[in-house]
This record gives sequence, C-alpha cells and structure tokens, in this order.
Amino acid sequence: MKKYSILIFIVALTTLLLVQKEVVMPFVYKIIQSDLFLVDSNDQGGQDSISTPLTALAFNHCNSYIKSKLDSDTSASFPEKPINAWSLGNYQYVINAEIELTNATTVTSTKKYACRINYKNGDDQEGILDPANWSIEGLSGLDSL
Repeated sequence: MKKYSILIFIVALTTLLLVQKEVVMPFVYKIIQSDLFLVDSNDQGGQDSISTPLTALAFNHCNSYIKSKLDSDTSASFPEKPINAWSLGNYQYVINAEIELTNATTVTSTKKYACRINYKNGDDQEGILDPANWSIEGLSGLDSL
C-alpha cells in the first residue's frame, strides 16, 4: 500500500483539478454572466470625480458624522466643497476632503480625509435629506477621532 500512496495521491489530485476545470468553473462562469449580481439603479458609477446634488449631500452627511465624533474641546471647520467626490454606483459615494481642526489649546491643523457613504433607499429620493437613510461605510485619515 505504501508504494501506491504517491500514485493514488497524484491520481486524486489530477481528478480534483479536472473536475474543478470542467465542472465547477463553467458553472461559476454561468453564474457570473447571469443577472444574479446585477443591481438596476438610476445612479451609475464612474471613474471620474463628479459634482452633483447627491455628492454634495453625501459630503454634508460625512461632515455631520465627523462633527458628532469630535470631543467637546475640538472644533472643526469644513470647506464648501470636497476636493473630489466619486460615485461608485447604486448610491455609494467616496468623498475626499479637508478639515481644519482646532483643539482647546488653539492648535489648528488641517487634515485630509476620505469618507465612504451609502444612501440606503436607492432610487427612492424622498428621504434623501434624512441622515438616518445614509450610512457611513468607512472613514480614513482622521484616526484621532
């Protein structure tokens, strides 16, 4: 039995690879090509930075979230517009902006941050002003909050 164990291992491994290549992968490709992962939305993503009313709202909601996380000794001032804003599609946005933080000892520092935010109601625009309909998926650059 010992002298056949390597041969059995090689045959089993070859069989496993062939089954994966001929059965599993074609099935996976059919699922990928189907509409299973397709999200039909009026908000199309893109690679270029954009400025729309929705990105402005996303920017404002990110700023409100940041203000809520600051301690009472720190004040923040935000610019009117973000540096960049991208739509990822399906009402998901990435906002890149600066914030000016002033602490109790009146030390002012400017920091850049990125905020990933998602509007949860999709094409239903009725509750777009309500912060409860937005979720912050991630915030980076402001580790001291």
